[in-house]
Amino acid sequence: MTSLRSYLHVTDLTIDELRQVLDLAARPIDALGRPLAGLGAALIFEKPSNRTRHSTEMAVVQLGGHPVYTRGDEIGFDVREPVEDVARILSGYHGVLTARVFDHSTLERLRVAATVPVVNLLSDQSHPLQAIADVLAMRAELGDLTGRTIAWVGDTNNVAQSLTQACVMLGAHMRIASPAGFGPSARALDEWRRCGPGTVTVTHDPAEAVEGAHAVHTDTWVSMGQEAEKQQRVEAFAGFCVDDQMMSLAAPHATFYHCLPAYRGYEVAASVIDGPNSRVIPQGHRRLDAARAVLAFVMGVRP
Repeated sequence: MTSLRSYLHVTDLTIDELRQVLDLAARPIDALGRPLAGLGAALIFEKPSNRTRHSTEMAVVQLGGHPVYTRGDEIGFDVREPVEDVARILSGYHGVLTARVFDHSTLERLRVAATVPVVNLLSDQSHPLQAIADVLAMRAELGDLTGRTIAWVGDTNNVAQSLTQACVMLGAHMRIASPAGFGPSARALDEWRRCGPGTVTVTHDPAEAVEGAHAVHTDTWVSMGQEAEKQQRVEAFAGFCVDDQMMSLAAPHATFYHCLPAYRGYEVAASVIDGPNSRVIPQGHRRLDAARAVLAFVMGVRP
């Protein structure tokens, strides 16, 4: 067993460590041991979720621990008590703290104050467990991602950012198509290009991003907390729906991915997400493998 680690961004891992996590995810459950035996795991959800809650709770159980789900209003970060007090108290009850939050700085403060590992279940900046699941789902179809072309069509949001980090670290060629004003910052783009051997290109033309791609990803245009911007975003993303015509530009047998929930007729056509090249259900199932592998890793398990 090695020292305990937190996981807030994919880039908290080295390239070799990312490959170790992917290796752990591919192993049978009993091969990981029970690193959470006799320990609790705090699951703090400021933002509700279907896949994240179920996959994380089951991962904790499979690793021998006891998950304790808590809503954000029960904790009341900086309303009922400071983030730092929550971190210190819960560290005395649990072997690991996990949190799904609105503001990424909350996770950073938890990590600094906690005496146990902290795992990001989602923030406004990052969705690193989803990235692991996405890579696992694509590798099931493509094998090694080195040299493969991965397209992202839509908002360069937290999911896109984590997926890009993982793909570049693994040597893939990432193409991002977003409307003007919804792409990555120059600073983020520079950081991504330096995090691994892969490449990143950015365009405002979704057809350019998808042409010849081996995998095509998208996500909702209106994430939780952005409801007031819905009409503005729907108008801005006109022409960015991943439909059959767009998928026809991709490589033969290219597969489609979406982290869900999906809004058919907006970011993706029903014929694509429900069609034969869609992998969104096995992709969603990979969230359990991802959660189990990351929790095992932060608790010191190595391949």
